Amino acid sequence: MDAHEVSRARAKLALFVADVFASVPRKDQRAKGDCYLRGLMLDGRRKSIQPMAERLPDGNEQNLQQFVSQSTWDPLPVRRRIAERMVPQVNPDAWAVDDVPFPKDGKMSVAVARQYCGALGKRANCQVAVSVHAVSDAASCPLQWQLFVPQEWASDPGRRHKAGIPQEVGHRDKWRLALDSIDELAGWGMVPPVLVADAGYGQNADFRDGLNGRGIGYVVAIRSDVTAHPHAAEPIAPPWSGNGRKPQSRYREKPSSVAALATGRGRQACTEVTWREGSRGVMRSHFVTLRVRPAGVRARRLARAAVTAQGGLWDGVLPEVTLLVEWPEDAEAPTDYWLSSLPAGTPPAELVRLAKIRWRIEHDYRELKHGLGLDHFEGRSWNGWHHHVTLVTAAHAFLTEQRLAPKADTADSPSTRSSTPSRTC
Repeated sequence: MDAHEVSRARAKLALFVADVFASVPRKDQRAKGDCYLRGLMLDGRRKSIQPMAERLPDGNEQNLQQFVSQSTWDPLPVRRRIAERMVPQVNPDAWAVDDVPFPKDGKMSVAVARQYCGALGKRANCQVAVSVHAVSDAASCPLQWQLFVPQEWASDPGRRHKAGIPQEVGHRDKWRLALDSIDELAGWGMVPPVLVADAGYGQNADFRDGLNGRGIGYVVAIRSDVTAHPHAAEPIAPPWSGNGRKPQSRYREKPSSVAALATGRGRQACTEVTWREGSRGVMRSHFVTLRVRPAGVRARRLARAAVTAQGGLWDGVLPEVTLLVEWPEDAEAPTDYWLSSLPAGTPPAELVRLAKIRWRIEHDYRELKHGLGLDHFEGRSWNGWHHHVTLVTAAHAFLTEQRLAPKADTADSPSTRSSTPSRTC
């Protein structure tokens, strides 16, 4: 947004800030929040504090620095209010779990480490945050953020103290952070209609089991080497001599990779599905669905534990899910795979639409980063990082509200304008 557009939106922004930052106790802090949001929304290459302060007529670098990095206001109630305000407007078809890297130099920025950085496509020095988004084809909104703390930080009290990491925060797997966020949002009275995630989460049997235990349906990506049994396969109990422990039922055939199961069905089993209108026309491809039972040692242990927890005796049967496979017409073999726990009768077109809906958060991540400076924060502290991502979320929510509002009298913001007119299949 240019200065004129920001000026036109000042009255609406003031009302937005008064509502979203109502939990921030001091009036001067709320005023700094308004100022920071305007700095994020103004055109400019860098959205770190110094250049933003220089662009704002009421910008004060020292005041903004103190507000973000040293002030003790709690970002969690602010994010909760943003979520309560935005979920009805986004009207999500699903929630999406994702993680986003923040490339960094040096080793003192909170939770920075050499780890895989998706933005660079290789291992590099970066921070990684796990996020949960409400998403539809029309819009998305980050609902919760969790900063991933690498193992090396868990055992380094010196760096932890300098960065201000709370004592109770330690290393925790990303899939556990995602479930923690879902639990926290459930405490706010929010439950996802469906959860979608990429293969970094979908591969993990513990993550899928955690969703099952919470009664949350999912459509998650997996790799082609995940193994499964056909849905019709049945475990067989080996003969028992009557002495010792009774042997457990097991599947006679070894599980196959999902790639082999899909290829075995053949291209003739595929049907063409259209899921949305893209910038280059209608988006369509060929898909096939199969009912399967994901296999593996971990899957067996989780299935047994789930039955045992309910007081039952496990009969060796693995849970059944739907395997969705994309096999483009011009491809020699399938290219993408998803597992879905939605009911067996769910139409393939609906599964495809949900599997592909992550395009929206990938689009909005680009806007959060390049338009609103999500990864421009130059501070090093735990509080500063969480304050900054909360303020960026607020700016994104405000601009999304203006874009979604009927008969909006403000120009579409470059940081939220969709590059593709969307429609539901």
